[in-house]
Amino acid sequence: MKLLLRWIITTLSLFVAAELVPGIRVGHDAWAAFAVMAIILGLVNAIIRPILKLLSCPLIILTLGLFSLVINGVTLWLASAIAVDWFHVGFYVDGFLPAFLGAIIVSLVSVVLTAILRDELN
Repeated sequence: MKLLLRWIITTLSLFVAAELVPGIRVGHDAWAAFAVMAIILGLVNAIIRPILKLLSCPLIILTLGLFSLVINGVTLWLASAIAVDWFHVGFYVDGFLPAFLGAIIVSLVSVVLTAILRDELN
């Protein structure tokens, strides 16, 4: 149940990011694209993000943690590239700046929705 709720939260967060950030576009079957993209983003965050954080640890320390926002943007951009190239899902991110802004929005919306649904997630 927790995994399903987190998947729905990520899907809704990606929807909000696509609505607010001009450089994030979705193809014809939008809700399927959001759903698949949420799964791909979760896998990228579970596998590649820890490696990126380990490799950039000095930068994260030097910037007092702000470089983590850059890593979040890179993971969103990478997840979009994987979704488009490997799985032919129509979730397009048109560069680093839209990925960066989209990652911030996804993070904020996820935090808010998780706080609202805290009882169901615990």
